[in-house]
Amino acid sequence: MDRLGRLFALLTERPVSLHAAAVLRIGYGLIYLLFLLREFPHRNEIWGPGAPWTPALARQLFDQTGWASVLTLSDSRAWFEFCYVTALAVSALFLLGWRTRVMSILFAVVVVSFHARAIFMGDGGDNLILLMAVYLVFTACGSRWSLDARRLGRRATPAGGPPSSGGTLRDELRDVRKTLATVLHNCGMFVIAAQVCFLYGAAGLYKVQGSFWGNGTALHYVLNLHLFRPWPMLSQMADGHAVLMAVVGYLTVLVQVAFPFVLFGRLKYPVLAVMLGMHAGIAIFLGLPLFSGAMIIADTVFLPDRFFLHLTHLWSVRGGRVRDAVQVPVPPQK
Repeated sequence: MDRLGRLFALLTERPVSLHAAAVLRIGYGLIYLLFLLREFPHRNEIWGPGAPWTPALARQLFDQTGWASVLTLSDSRAWFEFCYVTALAVSALFLLGWRTRVMSILFAVVVVSFHARAIFMGDGGDNLILLMAVYLVFTACGSRWSLDARRLGRRATPAGGPPSSGGTLRDELRDVRKTLATVLHNCGMFVIAAQVCFLYGAAGLYKVQGSFWGNGTALHYVLNLHLFRPWPMLSQMADGHAVLMAVVGYLTVLVQVAFPFVLFGRLKYPVLAVMLGMHAGIAIFLGLPLFSGAMIIADTVFLPDRFFLHLTHLWSVRGGRVRDAVQVPVPPQK
């Protein structure tokens, strides 16, 4: 009963990982904004009326899969351009944290619509961004490092005023709303953490079943895939160190399988550092920056608020030292 009571208090009394939720909002908003800007010259061939996968074909698939997309509401080019500009604006506003409750819903609609419109062109990174966009709707991802937080901070009244009665219907409704928002936020963050654990655990277990990962030659074949070889000289140079590649392959499998079991101890920090290096290698050697960025941002859900507060403190101290160094002393007046 005590454990159930502590679990209930954890879910209802205090929102957890508000800074991590803000990092998720900023990260995924920035990644999707850059993604849309990168594909801007090719937007019509991927999602527009001029795509080989026409809106009519997409609607036929929606009847079978249950997907939906605002891009297929009309076949006109003007409607598509309006949707694309709106998606850019929504991604930017979601990144900045302006009216985050509304923008999080619109951002999820944008991601789902673009993903469903060209569902055969996505990869693991697109799937993860889609899931995270839906999960972030239920979180208080605009409570920190956002325009909403800045606006609420300016409106905050100084402490020391007369306490409210707390017995009115308005106060009770406000408490219920606060408790409901806290429960939704905490459940959303727990679901995000569970999603990342399932992802790593499943990836590691699938690798264990493969013979190439067992004999240490998997990365050799990965580095020789022509579709995922943006820097051939760099891939060839890395492939020349067979022992090192075998060690990296074994370490990758070990870390992914052990990931869900080290999250409640200090071992999670070196494991997260190894994951960071692994995804950086995927982005450089395989040319998958979108997937790597989505995974790196997802990993931040396991970092506590004190970690981000410490980084903020170091940043402010460093900024203060820089300002003091460049400040020109004013000579005293005679």
